[in-house]
Amino acid sequence: MKNVVYFDLETQKSADEVGGWNKISAMRMSVGVTYSVVRGEYKIYDEKHVDDLLAELQRADLIVGFNHVRFDYEVLHAYTPLDLRQLPSLDMLIELQNTLQHRLSLDSIASATLGVEKTAEGLQAIKWFQEGRMLDIAEYCCYDVKLTKLVHEHGARHKQLHYNNKFGKKQTVAVSW
Repeated sequence: MKNVVYFDLETQKSADEVGGWNKISAMRMSVGVTYSVVRGEYKIYDEKHVDDLLAELQRADLIVGFNHVRFDYEVLHAYTPLDLRQLPSLDMLIELQNTLQHRLSLDSIASATLGVEKTAEGLQAIKWFQEGRMLDIAEYCCYDVKLTKLVHEHGARHKQLHYNNKFGKKQTVAVSW
């Protein structure tokens, strides 16, 4: 069985707090979550266990995420000399952006395709970090990983996803994963 690992992380700081989007690695990880198809379970990592997260990602046959190549990997580059972009990855945002020529949110895809929405957003997770609410961050991040997994599986099964465009109209996009 192929070890597909679904992955997402949340940060301690916002882009504004670190001086802009060109300093993503300075945002630091608060919580990272994986779901391994081989294990059949979620695993939650705090910053103290980032090396264990990095080891799991390196063992994966494929890492699936949403904007993880440009964002999450860049956050993790603060913790490792390895170029994580070399890992076998399927970044659904990049794939969809290449097809549509514009960016979509995971929420737009999940709500139009699956009828479910995210429970919060990244800035809320940063606020929770400042308040020491690590369990809330872990729960939110787990749910994002679950949405990522469900969207990926739907696309693999049906070879298409749906999204709501900026006017709220439901659109369909073909996928080839």
